[in-house]
Amino acid sequence: MTHPLRALLFALLFMPLLSWAATTIDAVRYWPASDYSRLTMESSKPLSYKLFTLSNPERLVIDLENVEPSAAMQELAGKIGPGDPWIAGLRAGMNRPGVMRLVLDLRGEVKPTVFSLKPAGEYGNRLVLDVYPAKPQEDAISALSTGQATDSKPETKTEAAKDLPPKGAAVKPDVTAQASDAPKPDRYIRLEKPGKKPQFQVTRLITVVIDPGHGGEDPGAHGANGTEEKNVTLEIAKRVKAKIDALENTRAVLTRDSDYFIPLAERVNKARRVNADLFVSIHADAFIRPDARGSSVFMLSEHGASSAAARWLAKNENDADMVGGVNVGVKDKNLARTLIDLSQTATNDDSRRLGNAVLGEISDINRLHKGHIEQAGFAVLKAPDIPSILVETAFISNPEEEKRLNDDAYQDKMASAIVAGIKKYFASNPATIRAKLALSACVILPNSYPDWLLELRATT
Repeated sequence: MTHPLRALLFALLFMPLLSWAATTIDAVRYWPASDYSRLTMESSKPLSYKLFTLSNPERLVIDLENVEPSAAMQELAGKIGPGDPWIAGLRAGMNRPGVMRLVLDLRGEVKPTVFSLKPAGEYGNRLVLDVYPAKPQEDAISALSTGQATDSKPETKTEAAKDLPPKGAAVKPDVTAQASDAPKPDRYIRLEKPGKKPQFQVTRLITVVIDPGHGGEDPGAHGANGTEEKNVTLEIAKRVKAKIDALENTRAVLTRDSDYFIPLAERVNKARRVNADLFVSIHADAFIRPDARGSSVFMLSEHGASSAAARWLAKNENDADMVGGVNVGVKDKNLARTLIDLSQTATNDDSRRLGNAVLGEISDINRLHKGHIEQAGFAVLKAPDIPSILVETAFISNPEEEKRLNDDAYQDKMASAIVAGIKKYFASNPATIRAKLALSACVILPNSYPDWLLELRATT
């Protein structure tokens, strides 16, 4: 037998074995959350798999083909914690030659999705398993959108409603909210007068959606000392929420409250589901030069970025879906509607007013990267009917500012400045507050505004 023929025969005989041995799981990451739990397996080559479910008890099974055991797979079982609302446990082992089997013990019926991602950012090929509940859970977003959220703060006044018209014009009651947005009885009060039909006073509930940038698989920008943007933004966002919740008849909703990934479009959808008055996305800037520094405020631009740096930043932020992992095979039926008519002049003008108010407050605690609002095509700012801004709290790529971003005092000052800017915006633009509550079988009295807004309005 000639040498070339022997080489060909060897290749044909051992090619399957070599192919099987070449694929290993290099890293496994696990992100439990109230919305859904995510399991990500990373490898140098795309993974082939089969997914099926078993009942009594409920289990989810994934067979990974041509995969050999690895240290990452051996550590996988220990990653599942008792706090996961959907996955109770996980086992992994060789089911048969060349097939690694993962068995997820479930806490109930789930709706799993599996998809592959090509290399992006610092990641190689990924196989992503998202475990959603079979039936949507009632979360803070859903509760607020249906008026069923509870709160220990009083939401009504016992005196007659105060009317606060904008300068030079009267404000007409907005009664366009759907009946499904009607609140529980503790959200309105009965005003009795002898011989007259009972009336109800509806108190406006101001809702501000706070969006901590990045999360889960998507860490965002990195500081020189290892700080991840996703952690900084969440800490500041929680502080902003606490300060807003402390205001009368005002509530903040976080798009995420822990470390997990949310697609950009879903962040916008969450804000629209609660009929938000404002949307504020919080980030920590990064640039190719470590000496870049300062805070910034951005609004949406449809006609190009206001600077080369703004264009670079918007591209990086918009790439979050590729890094975090979005199943492109699923078409969001609300996305097309969400992105319709982005050029609404009124919304853009309100975004600019809001941005100017927040920028003015931030200038008191940190130098500004630019002394004016910058504009770029940020996907997360594309709600056509909600004034939206993106706040870059500092440059995480600057070692000095990275240190400040990890400082509790700075985080609190930044949160206070953002809230002060929001309050100042509403004081100058009270008519932009949407009526969240409507009752079809009652008489709506003149608009009622929170005391903090009345007081601030009187001084401006």
